[in-house]
Amino acid sequence: MKPISNQPMLISYADSLGGDLARLEAVMDREFAGAFGGVHVLPFFRSSGDRGFAVIDYDEVDPAFGDWDDLRRIAEKYYVMADFMINHVSIRSAEFRDYMERGEDSPYREMFVHWDEFWPAGEPTEEEMAMLYRRKAQGPYKMFTRADGTEVRLWNTFFDEQVDIDPRSEATQEYFRRNLGRLADLVPLIRFDAFAYATKRPGTSCFFVEPDVWEVLDIGMEPLRERGTQMLPEIHENYRVQLAMAARGHWVYDFALPMLMLHALMSGRTDRLRHWIEICPRKQFTTLDTHDGIGVVDVAGLLSDDEIDLVSDRVNAKIADSRQFVKAPPGMVKRGAEKARQYQLMSSFYSALDEDDDAYLLARVLQLFVPGIPQVYYVGLLFGENDVDALKASGDPRGINRHDYTTAEIVERVRRPYVAQLLDILRFRSEHAAFDGELRLEGSSDDGALILTWVNGEHEAALHADVARHEFQIIATNVDGVRALVFESAVQNA
Repeated sequence: MKPISNQPMLISYADSLGGDLARLEAVMDREFAGAFGGVHVLPFFRSSGDRGFAVIDYDEVDPAFGDWDDLRRIAEKYYVMADFMINHVSIRSAEFRDYMERGEDSPYREMFVHWDEFWPAGEPTEEEMAMLYRRKAQGPYKMFTRADGTEVRLWNTFFDEQVDIDPRSEATQEYFRRNLGRLADLVPLIRFDAFAYATKRPGTSCFFVEPDVWEVLDIGMEPLRERGTQMLPEIHENYRVQLAMAARGHWVYDFALPMLMLHALMSGRTDRLRHWIEICPRKQFTTLDTHDGIGVVDVAGLLSDDEIDLVSDRVNAKIADSRQFVKAPPGMVKRGAEKARQYQLMSSFYSALDEDDDAYLLARVLQLFVPGIPQVYYVGLLFGENDVDALKASGDPRGINRHDYTTAEIVERVRRPYVAQLLDILRFRSEHAAFDGELRLEGSSDDGALILTWVNGEHEAALHADVARHEFQIIATNVDGVRALVFESAVQNA
């Protein structure tokens, strides 16, 4: 397998670029040639819902996508990240079905978190319930009826097809060893999905509970350490959580960057973005968009409430007419005594910027220059607009940013000048040695100017950005060590 490298990573479902893994590989080799060193293939296992995140088993690739040979072939060319659901399994999994059938005699009985047994008094007090970090209005549980007629309430954080698991039970740990071991033999990087929800203790928020979270992480990491595989925890929460993970040497996501980028481009100010670039972790993967929404909770404290509202109101206004088609609940979160608040904005990043090609290209170029390895979601790569038809069809608000592209659509998109330029700049980011060096940050926040310069010995790459005018220039050393203009914004080219 190819190891992790400091080259951009594509994010895609197995079937979103052409229809299956073989076609994904062909698109990366052909239309996206040279632009990416890695690919995050979103869950490619058999699943009963949540577009792959309700995994039935990790034994095989879903036949609709291909097989293990397809994945191995991709992993020889690109460093691959795969998902592991550390917090939950599908209710169609063999382990859960065994428990429903055999009840108290099932070896998997303790794998699942029984709501009534979790609380010392059998039920949470009003105070305990108010403390919970939860993703739906009711409590995070669901009632199930076993084959013997017994009704049991089990912890259920997210969707009906998923049920939470207890990482401290021996049955769960054996499940981790078996499945994580298989994945770690195939890929160099595994994403722990919904990691922070796996820490549950009465009297707490049951979200990223310390010190429990470090114990859970140690349990999950055991099968990875044996093989040298690395881990990326998926945590949407205040940026300080990412800083805490990074302080322990782990890879983290930069989920604060998307809102900070939108704020900079909408306001023409760089002070908030600049501050984050100065303090953000260096061992991180950056994002602007993902298969979920644009995270809001991640940026609390980096933007004021008014600044968050400036961005949120503008993005929400663009999809106001689409809300009638939403069947699933919107992305809301409730923590402690706080009222429910929006968790994520549902929009493609391109549409969030009013489908302004210059503003959007600048956002992407800035992402390629901030600290970390850039991840580029497939819809964002192709300057994808909000897909209201997909939202209508699924009723899931996240569907608005999950358009599946045919091969013909991909070919047409990459011929567009702005998409072609972005691919060229991605190739530059993949190849230039300066990005393995150190970052210098300059510019004035008063006039929207920002200069980011990477220096690695004699190699140098500098981005001169103007967020108010949506203009940029990239000046870099060439093979002869001479500094020259290599890219500039379309506005300046006009």
